[in-house]
Amino acid sequence: MAQGTHHSADDPRNRDIVVYVNGALLPRERATVSVFDSGFILGDGVWEGLRVHHGRIAFLAAHLERLCEGAKAIDLDVGLDRDELTAALYRTLAANKMTDGVHIRLMVTRGLKSTPYQDPRACIGGATVVIIPEYKVARPEVLTQGVRLFTVHVRRGAPDVQDPKLNSHSKLNCITACIQATKAGADEALMLDPHGFVATCNSTHFFIVRHGEVWTSSGDYCLAGITRANVLQLCRENGITAREKNFSLTETYSAEEAFVTGTYAGIAPVTEIDGRRISAGRGTMVERLQRLYLQLIERDVAAARPPS
Repeated sequence: MAQGTHHSADDPRNRDIVVYVNGALLPRERATVSVFDSGFILGDGVWEGLRVHHGRIAFLAAHLERLCEGAKAIDLDVGLDRDELTAALYRTLAANKMTDGVHIRLMVTRGLKSTPYQDPRACIGGATVVIIPEYKVARPEVLTQGVRLFTVHVRRGAPDVQDPKLNSHSKLNCITACIQATKAGADEALMLDPHGFVATCNSTHFFIVRHGEVWTSSGDYCLAGITRANVLQLCRENGITAREKNFSLTETYSAEEAFVTGTYAGIAPVTEIDGRRISAGRGTMVERLQRLYLQLIERDVAAARPPS
């Protein structure tokens, strides 16, 4: 989520967590990977951010689907199937006695290399799988008072350059966007697509509300967001017109409401974009969607198969 929305390091419980590294559960200070790991050398890997609610991982099937699709796209053998990944996730939660207010980072890299070289054939052994659970929740004021965005010069690229559908460890374009937004005094970067239309944010997905309709980008130049898809589903189920379409900054500045979505904080209002005031805080549409989203999470975790 946006800069300044969380401080997990402030929670003293996180100092004592154990981290899953290739099947071993290690104290935080000993949870390390080699300098020859593909993720460290090249950012060669895929990852997922997961939210824990009432002892269950919300929308886990969709997250594992995206992880496995990304791994297949870059020809990375995870080494664990979805049931085994699920077991590893819940084993890590159990070891930490975690049930709520937890965010998990599941990371898979191509593993160790015999030498610092980009060719995957230089890898030796299997993938590196790391699971980091932390007590991490969005500040309550973020969900009501919102965040500020700044449109950056860094664009979301076309899929023939680096496909934005890949949730890869290679995030330098998003990091550069984040830096520019931070330097401008904003919380998050708003990024355009190669044609100048609004695409997404550096770590969240972006929506506007115009004339009672919910708009988001075409999706061609952004990650296939789990929360983004859930919001569109909620709109369809509740009689809210939602459109995936191209729209410009001009249309964005005159929106009645705007909001961002992500696994970490769910749905958070946007109050300002490039110095233009969008709203004074949470609007009626955002408040309604936040309520519907919490209900959707409750239904999802209630229906989740208990870990074996």
